[in-house]
Amino acid sequence: MNRPTDSTTGSTTDGTAGSNAGSNAGGHTHGTTGSPSDGTSPATTEGNPAYGKKPFKRSKSHFADRITADGRDGWPVEAGRYRLVVSRACPWASRAVISRRLLGLEDAISLALTDPVQDDRSWRFTLEPDGRDPVLGIRFLSEAYDAREKGYPGGVSVPAVVDVPSGQLVTNDFQQITLDFATEWQALHRPGAPDLYPEPLREEIDVVMAGIYRDVNNGVYRAGFATGQSDYEAAFHDLFRRLDLLSQRLADRRYLVGDTLTEADIRLFTTLVRFDAVYHGHFKCNRFKLAEDPVLWAYAKDLYQTPGFGDTVDFHHIKQHYYRVHTGINPTGIVPLGPDLSGWLTPHHREELGGRPFGDGTPPGPVPPAEEVPPSGRPDAAPSGF
Repeated sequence: MNRPTDSTTGSTTDGTAGSNAGSNAGGHTHGTTGSPSDGTSPATTEGNPAYGKKPFKRSKSHFADRITADGRDGWPVEAGRYRLVVSRACPWASRAVISRRLLGLEDAISLALTDPVQDDRSWRFTLEPDGRDPVLGIRFLSEAYDAREKGYPGGVSVPAVVDVPSGQLVTNDFQQITLDFATEWQALHRPGAPDLYPEPLREEIDVVMAGIYRDVNNGVYRAGFATGQSDYEAAFHDLFRRLDLLSQRLADRRYLVGDTLTEADIRLFTTLVRFDAVYHGHFKCNRFKLAEDPVLWAYAKDLYQTPGFGDTVDFHHIKQHYYRVHTGINPTGIVPLGPDLSGWLTPHHREELGGRPFGDGTPPGPVPPAEEVPPSGRPDAAPSGF
């Protein structure tokens, strides 16, 4: 395929990446404004028919407090105090899950997993036997939002960090959460944790992440939720132009910036790993499949097979969420059986490019048993790779 000749992979003109630009977009949002704590709301419809019916615009993170080493926003880093609420279906939340695992923060900040399919009352904890998060004691994430700001008018998004003692939401600023994990939480990192946001490379990382965010991470949504042909085509062309540039960049280097894993790789991976399963068909991002671009496919497989990446991915949750929740663009709610997932475990040969995944550090240890992805979500366990 033809490749663009310019060498850049991003720009900071939209200000969407970097340490000072974490609060200008919301994560994976459900458009509810809350629910009673007893879960008695009469609205229990699954899915959201509004998707694809109104122009797509990612909202700003309303709660942008930061948890820092010095506690300057009133939220000091403290082991055991906070709970990270995520959906494994959500690419924005998956960034936080990967970062937490690579840095070894499992004992410092606990993990709450929501059902991949919401109803009208927001992200829900129906994966738990009694339908309540065992630490926070709530049935819906909206309850933590209500505890922070009663009557908050915006959507309920993941990732979200909740203060366990008060039950209040601290932040839903998905752009900043992972950067703070890498920098502000250093005292609680595991021995051998990688430096995911190395200071000498931050300017380049920020530029690369800005382009990835605008055209890839957010670009697939702009295409998928477009309400008109021209909006769809603009997003489509931005997306595949950026993927071409990224493929060109990665042709002779193992990682996006430097010779080790960084935050930039995490941010690109969470979109790539969902590409063939949902974005290619469901969001009409179909110029090519990820598996049809040799460079990007090998790069994504390399990351998937790196401890901390693929062992956090649940393909079952991903497909259930997109195809069942986005009823505005998939009104039947039918979840496709494909694609074949077995290719994720095939050789990638990216090690021939050199690079040191964890720099001077080491891989993370085994996944905590309670956080293992079930067989239904893994390519090594799903029947016939599906």
